[in-house]
Amino acid sequence: MIETQHLSKLYSRGLYALRDLTINVAKGEFVFLTGPSGAGKSTLLRLLLLQERPSEGEIFVNGHNLATLSRSDIQEYRRGIGFIFQDFKLIPTRTVLENVSFVPEVLGVPAAQQKRRAFQVLKWVGLQHRMNALPQDLSGGEQQRVAIARALASEPVLLLADEPTGNLDPDLSLEIMNLLREVNAGGTTVLVATHDRELIRLVGRRTITLDGGHMVEVA
Repeated sequence: MIETQHLSKLYSRGLYALRDLTINVAKGEFVFLTGPSGAGKSTLLRLLLLQERPSEGEIFVNGHNLATLSRSDIQEYRRGIGFIFQDFKLIPTRTVLENVSFVPEVLGVPAAQQKRRAFQVLKWVGLQHRMNALPQDLSGGEQQRVAIARALASEPVLLLADEPTGNLDPDLSLEIMNLLREVNAGGTTVLVATHDRELIRLVGRRTITLDGGHMVEVA
């Protein structure tokens, strides 16, 4: 599903966020990406989303070389990716249902289908009873479940998560990871960036460790 070959990302003054990174994530796999702050975890996710371009090397996702995608190809590519942020990034003036419907709306899905899909994923994460609430009325755990529902609304083949439990307590963190394991069990490839080693130990999935932009361990 994901393959990088000698991937590097160079910022100003010779600072490498990633350097000569070669990794593989198989289709349908659940993988943790870990390492200290500044290790390159978020940079790799941004490159996978095509929010940034690599300085050197290549990225292949689901058989596609990201460097060769046209503008229309990029739009289609992003439709197959769900993304979960640490700080949720919910729209404060929209209800839970409207937040989850937002991605299908942007993708041009018909309105009736938007709402139907949004309700389905909200039901799956156990929040259909909160669909008319605003984000400010939800707990942190509920907001993250809405963020997961939003990421799943486009039925992605790949789910990326950047520190998705960073603002949650240990019990809620494990609850969110269990949801992601269920997503993975349905066939979606899941890549989670986290610095929480205890959570990784509890969940027990393959782990790629970065440090200073290099891969230092695969466990």
